[in-house]
Amino acid sequence: MKSKIMYLENKSSGHNGLAWIGFVEFSKTGQTIYFDGKALKKLKNPGINANHFDIETGEEYWVSGVKKNGQDRHWCGGGKIMIDRSSINEYLKLVDFDVVDEKYFIVIEFKKTNKTRFNELENSEIEFRNDSRSASFWDNNKRKLILDLV
Repeated sequence: MKSKIMYLENKSSGHNGLAWIGFVEFSKTGQTIYFDGKALKKLKNPGINANHFDIETGEEYWVSGVKKNGQDRHWCGGGKIMIDRSSINEYLKLVDFDVVDEKYFIVIEFKKTNKTRFNELENSEIEFRNDSRSASFWDNNKRKLILDLV
């Protein structure tokens, strides 16, 4: 599994959602990102606010590389960014500053992600919810549209 430092922000409640910076792992296909006990899958039709969703909760996330100037949050958003302790040295090599300022960051430790649990969740049977020509398929939590046939 390839790992890389990324910026991740929960967009379920707008531009002020929880945000993280740290090493993430990618699935073999690159469609799923694992970090801090979560699994985020690429949206089939990403929008301007989100490009991934949480496999478990259906919450939407913005995931991107980190910005050199440290201005990762949306211009109208705010809040401190949680940064994984193990990624700080590598992060500081990517940005234009030398210290992680506690005014903008909270240092945390990412939890290990149980990828097997998410693999089982993703490979469980999909429920068919509609017999019409515009049938939709939903995950088993009935929270996230994962395929829409028109």
